[in-house]
Order: sequence, then C-alpha cells, then structure tokens
Amino acid sequence: MKKVVLIGSGGSGKSTLARQLGEKLKINTYHLDALFWKPNWVGIPKDEQRKVQNDLVKKEKWIIDGNYGGTMDIRLNAADTIVFLDIHRVICVYRAFKRIMKYRNKTRPDMGEGCEERFELDFFKWVWDYSKTKRPKILNRLEQLSKDKQVIILISPKEVQIFLEKV
Repeated sequence: MKKVVLIGSGGSGKSTLARQLGEKLKINTYHLDALFWKPNWVGIPKDEQRKVQNDLVKKEKWIIDGNYGGTMDIRLNAADTIVFLDIHRVICVYRAFKRIMKYRNKTRPDMGEGCEERFELDFFKWVWDYSKTKRPKILNRLEQLSKDKQVIILISPKEVQIFLEKV
C-alpha cells in the first residue's frame, strides 16, 4: 500500500481515514477538497485539477482522498490500492450534519483555506442521492480496473475500524 485512493460519499469518513492511514503508514495525505477550493468556495478549473493530480500521482507514495468523478481515472489508474467507503446514507448525512455543527463558521482541516463550513441543502441532497446516482458508476469503474490493484470496499464504520487495525 504505497499509492492509495479513498472515495465515497460526503460524510463517509474519507478524510478521517486518509489522515489515520497516512499517520500509520507514514505516507503524505492529500485532500482534494483542500487543493481544489480557493477562499470563499471558489473552485479551481478542471484543467488545473488534472495538472495537480498528474503531479501528485508521480510521487513515490501518497494517499489521496476525494471523489471528483471527472478526474478520478487519473488517481485510479495510478493507485495500487483503492478504498471505497460504501457507508449507508443515513450515517453519511448524520456525520455531515455533525461536521457542520463542529466546524460552523470555521475551515475544517481537510478543506481549502477560507472555505468556512456551512449548511448547503444541495450538498445534503447529493449525499442522500449518492447511493443511487454515484455508487453504481463507481462500482462499475472499480470492476473495470486491472486485477493487479487492491480494491477494498468497506460498508460500515466497524469494517473501517477493523481495516485500520489490520493495516
């Protein structure tokens, strides 16, 4: 496990797991949200997202967390390990709400500087619909990957904890 991608719904625990894995494996962790959002929630253009990711995946070791479906292939193709947090949407919505309460009017550690946590109904709708709109495409992408990649699908917080303990 030297080049690890973490994907999953908002609130699934990607950033937390990425941080914990990075500490345990002594590998630098990169949160795409922190790289792709400028102050006041201004997103960087897709061509810049591609450049950033192409540079990151050239490194010898890395952990990258985030979805960004339009550029996901860059990470999936370069990774040796893909972890999909396929956590139930009720848990994800609850965690996203809890995160908003914890970081309200502050920038959380895995977010771009100057992007204060806020309530966005569209984000909660995206999290709620993720299992129907995004999950099938991700599972299909994961099936298409080369067999030399390790694909790990974790479906509960307990499975995530067990995985982390075994690393």
